[in-house]
Amino acid sequence: MREIGRGTKVFDHGPVQGEWRALEGPDDVLELMESGAEGVVARVRDAGATFLAPVYHDLAAIVCTSGTPRSHIGIVSRDFRIPCVMATRFADGEPENGAAVEIDCSGEEGIVRG
Repeated sequence: MREIGRGTKVFDHGPVQGEWRALEGPDDVLELMESGAEGVVARVRDAGATFLAPVYHDLAAIVCTSGTPRSHIGIVSRDFRIPCVMATRFADGEPENGAAVEIDCSGEEGIVRG
């Protein structure tokens, strides 16, 4: 896998792999609840994305395109011990839904690989 994005990690965590899913709002989370969220790397845009609450316990990681580690989603991901990368930027665009990705928060920054 090669690096496709990077941002600010919320806390130190070794690499995890999962299936990329772009979640835009509550309807996407409801759909994910039906299909299963286990092993999903959830991409959200809003750092206050409280709509993720019903699936936190199953997610492999969270990638947010805004915010800081002190944002709501950063605080909750730290409490749940879910690797999280904030203010993520992608060099060539985001992965497609269903793509295999790796989130690595073991270095200075959070890295997204695909």
